Amino acid sequence: MENWIVGVWKTINIWIPVINLLFAAAIIFLERRNVGVTWAWLMLLLLLPFFGFIIYIFLGQNLARQKVYRIRARMERQVRQQMAVQEHTIQEGTFHYTDSIVKQYEHLIYMNLMNSASPLTQNNEVTLFIDGVKKFEALLNHIALAEEHVHLLYYKVGNDETGKRLLKVLTEKAKQGVRIRLLYDGIGSLGVNKKLFRELVEAGGEVCPFFPSKIPYLNFRLNYRNHRKIAIIDGKYGFIGGFNIGDEYLGLDRKIGYWRDTHLMLYGDAVHRLQVQFMLDWGVASNETLTIDPVYFPELAATEKAAVQIVSSGPNSEKQQIKNGYIKLIFEAKKRIYVQTPYFVPDDGILNALRIAILSGIDVRIMIPKKSDHMLVHWASHAYMGDLLREGATCYLYDNGFLHAKTIMVDGQAAAVGTANMDHRSFELNFEITAFLYGQEITSRLESTFEQDMAKSELLTLETFERRWLLTRAAESMARLLSPIL
Repeated sequence: MENWIVGVWKTINIWIPVINLLFAAAIIFLERRNVGVTWAWLMLLLLLPFFGFIIYIFLGQNLARQKVYRIRARMERQVRQQMAVQEHTIQEGTFHYTDSIVKQYEHLIYMNLMNSASPLTQNNEVTLFIDGVKKFEALLNHIALAEEHVHLLYYKVGNDETGKRLLKVLTEKAKQGVRIRLLYDGIGSLGVNKKLFRELVEAGGEVCPFFPSKIPYLNFRLNYRNHRKIAIIDGKYGFIGGFNIGDEYLGLDRKIGYWRDTHLMLYGDAVHRLQVQFMLDWGVASNETLTIDPVYFPELAATEKAAVQIVSSGPNSEKQQIKNGYIKLIFEAKKRIYVQTPYFVPDDGILNALRIAILSGIDVRIMIPKKSDHMLVHWASHAYMGDLLREGATCYLYDNGFLHAKTIMVDGQAAAVGTANMDHRSFELNFEITAFLYGQEITSRLESTFEQDMAKSELLTLETFERRWLLTRAAESMARLLSPIL
């Protein structure tokens, strides 16, 4: 018996390196588009022979090879027609900008138009929320006034008092005949079950999870999450930003404390682009392809003239539209760049863009939370912050609860607010959405909130950073190596 066990053990030891080599070759072939991701997976395979490839099967699919979205010909024609008009007028130099500042960002606008099918809209009213209670109350109030439809897409819908308050209002509207469609992420809302939505569904509302586990505890799309947070009411009002639905986002979780985030409410033609994105995501989750109907895209006459582009990205495309928009926005800066993000794990493109800006004499300020909810990402964030500290960046650790805002502000003239963090997961793996904003009025408001947050933050100096413990440095180095797959 002992000889048999010894023989089996020897056989395993002989074949494991061979199997590992075959798995490594497969990963190199499948991930040849991204060297950083390839090396991260190979390191994981080295640390966890055989099991590393099992993890890869669940987390490493390339959705860009799959046709995830289906779009009706009429919708595609309408989007392309609108794109073609703007493309032609911008190229010819005849496009009418309502604000001369907006024209300064014409190259970024053109890139977003062509790369993300995102026309520029210039008739928007923008309301800024940095507090979860105020944002949630505004959302509930507008849902209560809905007459035709309510479309909601959230990464997380909590099975708590906040989630139940939302569902109660939605159920009441469904009983009144308002069309309710609620889409949530199957992993982000992991603790939620169908019982939570029973009354809403019985009242006529529709609820769908995005990429759910078809087999319990087994999800081959585990790594690809819909991280968007958008709401559209009657095709007129749209919400976009970092707040999900749950008690913690209202500051009601004692462990987390105050939740500092950034969210926008839009009224104007930018809401139509939010509507298109919801319709596409709803089609993936429900297999129902919504049609272009005037009721979803009403004509709007906003009193303000804020310029907005809605840019989406996801693992179904290799273009990385939001990341490219961030890089171009950074390169447009002439005086200052303010960045707020809960996770700062940039790839070489973002990191080099920020480094070049600093070396060009631009005031670069980066703010992350002092306390993080993901330690590996926390360590990796500090490693990258150290790189920019050495170049001359000013770095802050927000210390008044948890900072979850995803914003970039440039020169008091242009900004980006949305759902995408400054990390590989948001750029490559998650379905994200961001509003690019042009003009002094909204950007100055965002910059003002950043400066207010500075007073509630700890300044991270290079001297303090260099004094950190040896074990902390080791953890940061390891986390940085794994950053492409965090």
